[in-house]
Amino acid sequence: MDGWRPKEGRILQKGVTGMRSFVVEPLQFGHLFLAGDAAHIVPPTGAKGMNLALADVHYLAEALWARYRENDGRKLDAYSATCLRRIWKAQRFSWWMTSLLHLFDDASPFDRKRQVAELEYVMSSCAAATSLAENYVGLPLE
Repeated sequence: MDGWRPKEGRILQKGVTGMRSFVVEPLQFGHLFLAGDAAHIVPPTGAKGMNLALADVHYLAEALWARYRENDGRKLDAYSATCLRRIWKAQRFSWWMTSLLHLFDDASPFDRKRQVAELEYVMSSCAAATSLAENYVGLPLE
């Protein structure tokens, strides 16, 4: 493969990635605990999927440690609620970023002007820019 190049101007594949969201509630069924893509799917806008998965694993590992090393099941009992607070915040942010940055075929002229106004607001407001940065970089673990 060394030196291989596609022919100039040739498109090998074209497709549209569907933007979809999904959240399972609760993240526990008996002794089964869900994490990552098994628990939630977030559109790629905002790059939250892997961060959420790592946070899920962090909380689950803490909870399992507390349960089996310290005989304290409170964190395990709270696992779903703890993760879902973060998941829904990420879902909200991803939806907002998607609606801010992507053009949709069914958008009306009103929708497009509202979208431009929102983008101009984010670019001109320190508060809006701070909110975007805080959500984009990632919310702290509790």
